[in-house]
Amino acid sequence: MRTFLAALAAATMLAGAAHATTVYPLDRATILVGSPFDFKVELEGTVKPEDVKITINGQDAKTAFGADYEFIADEKGKEDKSLGSAVILRGAKIATAGAYKVEVTAGAQTKTVTWDVYATSATPKAKNVIFLLADGLSVAHRTGARIMSKGMTEGKANGRLNMDDLDHMAFIGTSATDSIATDSANTMSAYMTGHKTAINALGVYADRTPATLDDPRVETIAEAIRRTTKKSIGVVATSEIEDATPAAVVAHTRKRGDKADIVGMIYDVKPDVILGGGSAYFLGKDVPGSKRKDDKDYIALFKDAGYALATDKTELEAAAKTNTGKILGLFHTGNMDVTLDRDFLKKGSVEKFPNQPGLKDMTKVALDELSKNPEGFFLMIEGSSIDKMSHPMDWDRAFYDTIEFDQVVGMAREFARTHPDTLIVVTGDHTHGVSIIGTVDDEKPGTEMREKVGTYAEAGFPNYEDKNGDGFPDKVDVTRRLATFSSNFPDYYETFRPKMDGPFEPAIKNEKDEYVANPAYKDIPGAVLRVGNMPRTADSAVHAVDDVVLQATGPGAELFKGYMEESDVYRVLADAFALGSEKNM
Repeated sequence: MRTFLAALAAATMLAGAAHATTVYPLDRATILVGSPFDFKVELEGTVKPEDVKITINGQDAKTAFGADYEFIADEKGKEDKSLGSAVILRGAKIATAGAYKVEVTAGAQTKTVTWDVYATSATPKAKNVIFLLADGLSVAHRTGARIMSKGMTEGKANGRLNMDDLDHMAFIGTSATDSIATDSANTMSAYMTGHKTAINALGVYADRTPATLDDPRVETIAEAIRRTTKKSIGVVATSEIEDATPAAVVAHTRKRGDKADIVGMIYDVKPDVILGGGSAYFLGKDVPGSKRKDDKDYIALFKDAGYALATDKTELEAAAKTNTGKILGLFHTGNMDVTLDRDFLKKGSVEKFPNQPGLKDMTKVALDELSKNPEGFFLMIEGSSIDKMSHPMDWDRAFYDTIEFDQVVGMAREFARTHPDTLIVVTGDHTHGVSIIGTVDDEKPGTEMREKVGTYAEAGFPNYEDKNGDGFPDKVDVTRRLATFSSNFPDYYETFRPKMDGPFEPAIKNEKDEYVANPAYKDIPGAVLRVGNMPRTADSAVHAVDDVVLQATGPGAELFKGYMEESDVYRVLADAFALGSEKNM
């Protein structure tokens, strides 16, 4: 996981590399009519301003935009390296839907891009939108959650997940503008802005300058809702609330790691309900546990802005009764503990943070609070740790979190039964290379665990039970359980068992700065060394390029069908709220 984040940081550094003439928004961008965006042209080498000609559908760009752009004689990179000339116009808008052709000439340089500027329905289709995202959600996570939660008899599931019965479906392409492989920042950013972007980026196009906060911005869904409606906004996650997925609802940065700055962006937009982890970036630098480098106390600032503060489950219940209309819940300095640790094994950091709410607890408070607004709401809910447990291949923790996420889908569906003007969208941001291949049966003879893996007819069915009816297996370490493996991995010891002592750490660094199999698992009976198929800089499994499955129900859900890009999903969300109607111009 550490090297995964390091790779993302390295990707950010590539932004300073020299490249050909580039226009932002990029070719084939889809732009909501009336939505502000930063227009930028990056040129090769330095040119004179009088040599630059930019037209939009044949009209001078300054006239088309109704504003003048800034000419930058020479942008600078690292160590004051010349990057070339550029022009930029912040907050550009296009008021009329249609096809737009942008042509740039500067001496011998030429560049042409096309944009699709779209309007939405004149009137809203939905009063509320609940956007549920399970980070890293893959087909195997759904399958594992269903089998562990519901059981299977004679080849048929004994029950269905809540997400199984949503009536509209699409396959979603997740690739970034700079890579077929992807991360949670650019993927969620595409969902929340309608613009695809580069690895690590949120709410911006990744330009060539090294600064991470000056890249060309695009409007986020939270900003569009604030600009055009009186609806409430909620953001709920089990990760740090400034982590990539929740941050994408509001943020603008080339680097998802700019978490202290992202807190400021959350404050600027002020979602009405904010629930998750990550309090370390809200605290001034002198407060123990703070990760800020300045004295800003955002907890105090939010309280001054009228927010009720909650730091544990009990305080969350109390905050829900204050009727302030605004709740800030921060239940961990970092990522919140996963379901298996929080509610069952009491591992991870549960001893330090013993009274954390679960995703269901946070969702209930968010729905109750946001639904008080007669104008409606937008609520983003992330099951964050399906991904965070899939990187280290801790599949039992990932499956338990998938079950919890699905129970939250059930809560959304129950809300929609009494509020039929609610659009529900359930999806992932990217996938993992995970597959269930059969079972592991401890009762097979011998001590070699690999010989206890059953495939085909030898797999049979696992023996999880849910006698208390809470939807979770009563025990994770049953004698016949799912055999789950990743297609990609570093060197590690496969134990074929649930990790009862805490989350799995498959690989650690050696003296050569390479990742090797963690010897802590070497002496577990039957453990097998798997020699990795990833570079030795990898300490965990990585994301897959496979399509994501999106499911939806409610007004506007019929527009989800076939194959779609993540940026196309925003268009459906905008249409549901009529964010691009004439009255909003």
